[in-house]
Amino acid sequence: MPRRYAFGRADEATHPDSMRATLAELVSTFIFVFAGEGSVLALEHVFGASDKLYKETGPPASGLVMIALAHALALFAAVAASINVSGGHVNPAVTFAALVGGRISVVRAIYYWIAQILGSIIASLLLRLVTNGMRPVGFYVTSGVGEGNGLILEIVLTFGLVYVVYATAIDPKRGSLGIMAPLAIGLIVGANILVGGPFDGAAMNPARAFGPSLVGWRWKNHWIYWLGPFLGGGLAAIIYEYMIIPTEPPLHTHHQPLAPEDY
Repeated sequence: MPRRYAFGRADEATHPDSMRATLAELVSTFIFVFAGEGSVLALEHVFGASDKLYKETGPPASGLVMIALAHALALFAAVAASINVSGGHVNPAVTFAALVGGRISVVRAIYYWIAQILGSIIASLLLRLVTNGMRPVGFYVTSGVGEGNGLILEIVLTFGLVYVVYATAIDPKRGSLGIMAPLAIGLIVGANILVGGPFDGAAMNPARAFGPSLVGWRWKNHWIYWLGPFLGGGLAAIIYEYMIIPTEPPLHTHHQPLAPEDY
């Protein structure tokens, strides 16, 4: 799909392709958040207080590996399930990057953001129900780590995630590499959690952070998990679009063709 900067066609808001893609984003984000946050609650149930999850006094290192693996597998499945319908964003930061890179219209991006947030909220509500009222943990900067450090960490981790998304799912020259996109995206998220989990939880995804924060009413350091991913994702989009994909001049238009795959 060529690079286009557009608000969106007049009929895009009600077009069946938009509805299908929006629903796919909602369901896939639900799948990802339910498994990801569910793995954190499972560890909390087994080992005790959530503030010990990433500390040596809490579960062993296998606990962090379990959380990373749960996120990697769930995102792999969620992206694979929706990539042919919506592009498999499952992340407002990825949608923002696609918007910055001219790979999605403003109308479609807004639809995706709403769907991703709703999917995360529904997943968090159901987790609270099935765990007999356990509050979702969400994300926060751990003791001894400054908010500035957490912000930089989220920028760097999300930059890596979105760069991989671009290389495997968006780049027009990706060829057969696109088959591996869901796996590559899941693996980079799992790897990043192993790095950032002990410091700030490694969200890389505003929707992943928002649902648990709302349902669990935990807002400590929450702004970091919006600003960091959006900055990191936007930076990755700009670098990949204008330095790695040099052959496509940007096309400014008021219209954008509808397609089942936004990438």
